[in-house]
Parts: sequence; C-alpha cells; structure tokens
Amino acid sequence: MRGMWAFFGKEWQTFFRTGRWLLVLVLGVIFGVLNPATAKLTPWLMSQMASSLESSGLIVTGYTVTAMDSWVQFFKNMPMATIVLLVLYSGLFTAEYSSGTLIPLLTKGLSRAGVVAAKTGFLLLVWSGFYGLIAGLTYGYTAYYWDMSPVRHLAPALAGQWLAGVFLVCTLVFLSSFVSSAGQVMLGMGLVWGVMMLLSMWAEAAPWLPLYLTDGMTLLTGAADPADWNRAFAVTGAASLLLAAAAFPVTRFRRL
Repeated sequence: MRGMWAFFGKEWQTFFRTGRWLLVLVLGVIFGVLNPATAKLTPWLMSQMASSLESSGLIVTGYTVTAMDSWVQFFKNMPMATIVLLVLYSGLFTAEYSSGTLIPLLTKGLSRAGVVAAKTGFLLLVWSGFYGLIAGLTYGYTAYYWDMSPVRHLAPALAGQWLAGVFLVCTLVFLSSFVSSAGQVMLGMGLVWGVMMLLSMWAEAAPWLPLYLTDGMTLLTGAADPADWNRAFAVTGAASLLLAAAAFPVTRFRRL
C-alpha cells in the first residue's frame, strides 16, 4: 500500500515537473471559455453570413441568444475535449511498459496492482479536474450573460457527461493492460465507441449505453427526465468498475 501511494505521488510530480499541468489547464480554459464565447458571437456570425444566405434564398432575421446556446456548445465540444485529454494520456501505461522503467520499481517491492491503482486514480483525478474546469467556466460565464432559469436538470446532465468520460478512462486502463502502444489503445477505444454508436441505432439498446449520457441537451430542454437516464447511469458505472477491475489480473500476467 505504501508503495502504491509513493508511485501515485511520483505521477503527480511528473505531471507538474513536465509541465503537463499547464497544458491541461490551458486546454480546459480554452474549451470552457469557447462555449459561451461561441454563443455570444452567434448573432454577429449570422449577420456576417446574412448576405450570402440571402443570395441562396434564405432570409436571416434577428437571432436571440439564450443560455441554451452556450450549453449546446458545451455538449457539442466535450467529445473533442475528452478525446484530446485521452490522446494526451493514451501512453500513460504503455510508455512505462515499453521503456522498462517499471522493472526496478517492481523489484523493490511495488506490486503491479499498485501501479494500476495509482495510475488509474491519477488519471481519474486529472479527468475530473479537467472536466470540472470546463463545466465551471461554462456555467460561470453562461450565468453571467444569460438567464439560467430555462435550463432544466443541469446537474444530472453534467454528471452523465462526466461518467461517460470515466467509462472512457477505465476503457483506456483496461486496454493498456495488454496492448503495447498508445496507438493501439486509441484504436481500441475508437472501436469500443464505434460499436456503441452502432448499438445506439437500436432504440431499445440506446438507453442502456454510456453514449446515451452524452446527450445532455435532452435533459436541459426537458425532452427527457432524469429517471430516463437511470439505466445508462447504472450500466456505465458498473462497466467502468468492471473494466478497471479487469485490468488488475490482466496486468499481473503481462510480460515486461
């Protein structure tokens, strides 16, 4: 247990020493400010496009921006923000395996389970901080510029998007337990997400999938009720735990 916490501390030291904390911070600020900024600029963009649209037979009238426009941008941009972070940390495990840097630590008593637990906890905290920064900035600027009263069920919508990211983190951890490169990790995650997109086309399967939790606007507009998300919450949480837990025995038998 002591070795696990020491390794966990080493991950944080590396995070700050290499300057990755600054990169995560900058990306979080960019994505967080981008959502309300895009909504704020929408009327100006529409006016700039008015003449070209009129030549095509489309007449642009006045466009009123609301808080919903900002949250539309949030849920539209979060998949890209999530992908950027996961690409950044796709080699969190495999780089250690390929370089052999874990061998001296393992010979000194650090268990493989301790490595998996420390890196998983670290990555989940980075994801939560990154997501919290984007959501917090979006909320702050949106509440400052627009009336938030039309926005419904914001908390479960944000929680669902966060849990979908947790699922992807745990998928990364599981894949990293047996593949040999960051590219293979991202390919595997792409396949998992692609399969879910195909399954989501089946109406009866869609409410059970992690992908279902990324459509937060259905809650914010009142088109869906939080109770409608209970199945996706339960399946996503259980699947995340199973994926993370499965990484422990698989890593135990991996050749270094």
